[in-house]
Amino acid sequence: MSSSTERRTDGRGRTTGSVLSGLAVAVGCVLFLGGFVWAALIYRPYTVPTDSMSPTIAVGARVLAEKVDGAEIRRGDIVVFKDKAWGQLPMVKRVVGVGGDTIACCTKQGRLTINGKPVEEPYLHGNGPASPVGFRSTKVPAGQLFLLGDHRSDSLDSRVHLADGDRGAVPRSAVQARVDARAWPLSGIGVMERPSSFASLPGGVSQPGPVRPLALAVVAGAVLVLGGAAYGPIARRRTRKARSHD
Repeated sequence: MSSSTERRTDGRGRTTGSVLSGLAVAVGCVLFLGGFVWAALIYRPYTVPTDSMSPTIAVGARVLAEKVDGAEIRRGDIVVFKDKAWGQLPMVKRVVGVGGDTIACCTKQGRLTINGKPVEEPYLHGNGPASPVGFRSTKVPAGQLFLLGDHRSDSLDSRVHLADGDRGAVPRSAVQARVDARAWPLSGIGVMERPSSFASLPGGVSQPGPVRPLALAVVAGAVLVLGGAAYGPIARRRTRKARSHD
């Protein structure tokens, strides 16, 4: 911006640059604070305490989970749930079966089957078999979900409850939220992609919530606030330089 532009005022002693700077800060504050408030209304932060969802979610990682009704959950979703039969603390697992599905493991290639159809699971730890130990075929009761960890050799999930004599599923009403993104550590930040292998099954896959636009709003707001706030010192420095050459 030239010195002549910086010196031009709006009749109230404010330069064009200072007006634009103030506008950038105001808009930035709206985007930044609005994004955080909106996110707080929709999402809950959780810390994953175990390695059962590795490598998708590492132990100790922070995730953002959208508060949704259990009826909205689809195969492939990673959910936060709490069921007294599984313990007193919230748990994080992946949904691989819904009410009416017949789940079995494993095929000769080590794959999980849903209604007799082998399913590719590229998210598995070490790209290993769907389960190190096969389990009997089971039909998921209506209104319930069959849940497994991605680290199948280090996860206490529906397979354990099958061994206890029940069907291993939990009711949809036990779901508290659906994981949409990793928030920490910085190296793992990202939106949870829905597995394409579940898309062809009845009901398809769910769509992530507004985590991307919220993140963009917060980042854009921060950039505008910082940029607008930085204008004043930069403009004053340029003005001093311009005057020194007059």
